[in-house]
Amino acid sequence: MRTIKKLHIPEYAPIADLITYRVLPTRSIEYLDPFLFLNHHGPQVYPPHNGGLPFGPHPHRGMETVTFVLSGDIAHKDSGGHNSVMVAGGVQWMTAGRGLIHAEVSSDEFMRTGGPLEILQLWINLPARAKMTEPFYKGLQKEEIPSLKFDEGKVTVNLISGDWDGHQAAFQSGIGVQLNTIEFTQGGKLEIPVPQSHHIFFYVISGRLNVNGTDVPKLTLAEFNQDGEGLEIFADEDSVLLFGHAQPLNEPVVSQGPFVMNTEEEIHQAYADYRAGKFGSWKN
Repeated sequence: MRTIKKLHIPEYAPIADLITYRVLPTRSIEYLDPFLFLNHHGPQVYPPHNGGLPFGPHPHRGMETVTFVLSGDIAHKDSGGHNSVMVAGGVQWMTAGRGLIHAEVSSDEFMRTGGPLEILQLWINLPARAKMTEPFYKGLQKEEIPSLKFDEGKVTVNLISGDWDGHQAAFQSGIGVQLNTIEFTQGGKLEIPVPQSHHIFFYVISGRLNVNGTDVPKLTLAEFNQDGEGLEIFADEDSVLLFGHAQPLNEPVVSQGPFVMNTEEEIHQAYADYRAGKFGSWKN
């Protein structure tokens, strides 16, 4: 069984009036190759006639973003012509690739009526060979994402990317990332095999889980050693887990703002290309 190397507590880093916990990177952990960044926004309740999410138009290059809407909604627009509104349970996958501009704000309805909001955004690195690939976007609502039940219905595994025992997930990562949200009712148990060479991403969104004999409370990232192939998870209370694993890329990571590349020169080129309009045009 895998052993836990360290438990990491996110840093509280609010953005305007948006409650935000930065899970990666923090002072205790930089990244878990190829998982680079995770922000946990909320949970909180917005009043009627609010300003919504503050993520107006901004560029990206060299990585992928996966956004999970736990409650509330998120309105996506990008320079590739994609528009969507994801509601609770929805997930959107964006491959920035060679570059695009996007905005992630709240729908007009949410800003008018308010309500609960909780959103996660995860960044996944792209290998050098794929950093300049064509941008991609796909958003799926909860009912479009396959799920599996275990332990007499006490555990629900939502298949976000990769596959689970032959069942294909909603999205497919170009580097074979396995990604799931897993919902436990109290007393639920789940065993998960993970290749020993893979890095594990294990973030408890809510509740409390025991994994391989170690308690992991909510708002905690568990970093594992690469010394085994199995996880045994038990839910001490109703819980939600963001779980993933992948083969590390083992490539240099140079990031600055919204760009993640392999060298400083590539970062400078990204800024130059953005200023030159090579990330597409933005129309309000």
